[in-house]
Amino acid sequence: MPLPIRGRLGVLCLAALPLLAACTSDDTDDRRPVAGGHPSPRMTARSAQVPPELDAGETVAGRRGATSGNADVPYERGRKGDALIVAVRCQGKGTVEVSVPSAHASFPQKCLAGEVSTTYNQLAVGGADRAGTVAVEAPSTVRWSLTVGRGAPVRGESPGTG
Repeated sequence: MPLPIRGRLGVLCLAALPLLAACTSDDTDDRRPVAGGHPSPRMTARSAQVPPELDAGETVAGRRGATSGNADVPYERGRKGDALIVAVRCQGKGTVEVSVPSAHASFPQKCLAGEVSTTYNQLAVGGADRAGTVAVEAPSTVRWSLTVGRGAPVRGESPGTG
């Protein structure tokens, strides 16, 4: 189910039900509230070279530094009940397609030349605690990095509300 579009970059989350997803597009350096009440972390590095940071209380399950083109990013098993967080940072003209097969979820991220953008997606679905792989398809014109994390599901606005 699509979430409302936030910020200058449109973000679309698609996933199987039941799902609680929070998506944000961070094209600034502030901590404004976003869908599901999940704030975007303050950026200390504004480069696609550096993988996105997670919020306090969230743990890293997988990470990949600066990459061009396609790649798979494995992530570790989590605790039962934790949500899966996929944070992607990119720069360069093109669209990055991100899929999480184990959660039956995917989303595109539009990337712009000369601008770094970061998108955070939280997936709270059955089986999100399992280990898996995030598959990224990106044109060679886009430089991207990715962090996969675990954290408590965000309570509040759910897809299709509001």
